Amino acid sequence: MNRIGNSANTPRRLARGRNGINSMHLSRAYRVGKLGISFELFPPKTAAGEEEMFRHVEQLMAFRPEFITCTYGAGGSTRDKTLSIVEQVKRRFGCPTASHLTCVGATVDELRGYLREATMRGVDNIVALRGDPPKGQTTFKPVAGGFSFANELVGLIRGEFPDFGIAVAGYPESHQEASSPEVDLQNLKRKVESGGDVVITQLFYDNADFFRFRDRYQAIGIRVPLVPGILPVTNLAQIQRITSLCGAKLPGRFIAALEKQGDDADCQFQVGVEFAIGQVQELVGSGIPGIHFYVLNKSPATAAVLRAVLLP
Repeated sequence: MNRIGNSANTPRRLARGRNGINSMHLSRAYRVGKLGISFELFPPKTAAGEEEMFRHVEQLMAFRPEFITCTYGAGGSTRDKTLSIVEQVKRRFGCPTASHLTCVGATVDELRGYLREATMRGVDNIVALRGDPPKGQTTFKPVAGGFSFANELVGLIRGEFPDFGIAVAGYPESHQEASSPEVDLQNLKRKVESGGDVVITQLFYDNADFFRFRDRYQAIGIRVPLVPGILPVTNLAQIQRITSLCGAKLPGRFIAALEKQGDDADCQFQVGVEFAIGQVQELVGSGIPGIHFYVLNKSPATAAVLRAVLLP
């Protein structure tokens, strides 16, 4: 039988947090004998977009996610909105949450302020990232009084806000700015040694990249769960734009299959979902502890993958 995070007949065992709402530390999201499922959202620009997002979240709750995360805009432009969304997710659906937090444009005191606010709003976990350089800049430059590296942010959270679970990012194809895969992996190890509880990877489309990364990850002595991040493709132009920004590769055969569909959106969607099903089936068969889906505030593609792969 395929494993899934929590079946409809299995009660979720969670602590009761502030205001009696379910709470869960990331360290408990990945346990032997089950697959931890999580989803990532981003703050919509309009009230209508937000309500549409929550309709999709309601559909995704059928798969009993361990937690739901929310990003924020470049330079921290939607930080308040991010906190509002994770607070609402927890109140509406009783689902544990994680807020992204980056070093971009923030002093250490401002980061502390955000973490205090997140604590007050009942956020359970933090996805701790250095963050990308602001638009128009090619290299990351910290503000005066800010952090230069993600491991510094992780250390702040672990040292001063120890109740948070902490997720950090891993890069199966190496971070674009890393001078080598070896340097990139050492950077990841520092983040984990600073207090990271789990590593969630950037999206990728060749499982061989993930498996090689996992072998090197284990060989260097990193022991926390390594969770693949998956973005099912629904549109060729969209995914080409996304991968061009993050440095991920699209297999040639996959591009060819999508191009063959021309401008037929439904056919491109089907090709993308079928590819994701095959990708996730292989990953699950390899013994991964969980999957983190980048859902882009939509449910159909991810739901189709989960139904095909994980439900009995």
